[in-house]
Amino acid sequence: MSLAPEVSPAAIPEVLRIRPRLIEDERGFFFESWNTRTFAQSGLKIQFVQDNHSRSTAGCLRGLHYQIENAQGKLVRAIRGEIFDVAVDLRRSSPTFGKWVGVTLSAANHEMLWVPPGFAHGFYVVSNMAEVLYKCSDFYSPTAERTLIWNDPDLAIDWPVSSGRDPKISPKDAAGALLRDAECFP
Repeated sequence: MSLAPEVSPAAIPEVLRIRPRLIEDERGFFFESWNTRTFAQSGLKIQFVQDNHSRSTAGCLRGLHYQIENAQGKLVRAIRGEIFDVAVDLRRSSPTFGKWVGVTLSAANHEMLWVPPGFAHGFYVVSNMAEVLYKCSDFYSPTAERTLIWNDPDLAIDWPVSSGRDPKISPKDAAGALLRDAECFP
């Protein structure tokens, strides 16, 4: 049995939804969350240099983050709980510049999202708590980090935020730029 994942484009074709091949039985399940060879056979020829792990409570929104230099691609998955994961195209030369795609990632569906360099990334915690792992294709660079504001009306992201409640965000994320003022990619 091949453990190669099922890879399909999201609404923005460079953003990829990845469904790993699960081996399940009465003991539980097993899947390869990353294998350079099998993922390359599926079109994902990426070298990762950093793994990150975050834990967040219900209603927490992290993002929308990107690095203008040392742009990072991110392979994102939820290992506990459920998140609404978002990628925003910040490549001015792209026909999908300023567009976003959002997918539900959860411990139950085991799906992953490939967010390529040139995109801002963020997520909203739908469950009581979520733990998110993501692999990065370049190192974190604090001086290159930028943030888009989560509620930019020009982006009009349909976050699954409860009516009348603002998400829990960091001061850095609250000070994010509007797309029209943001430093973007060529």
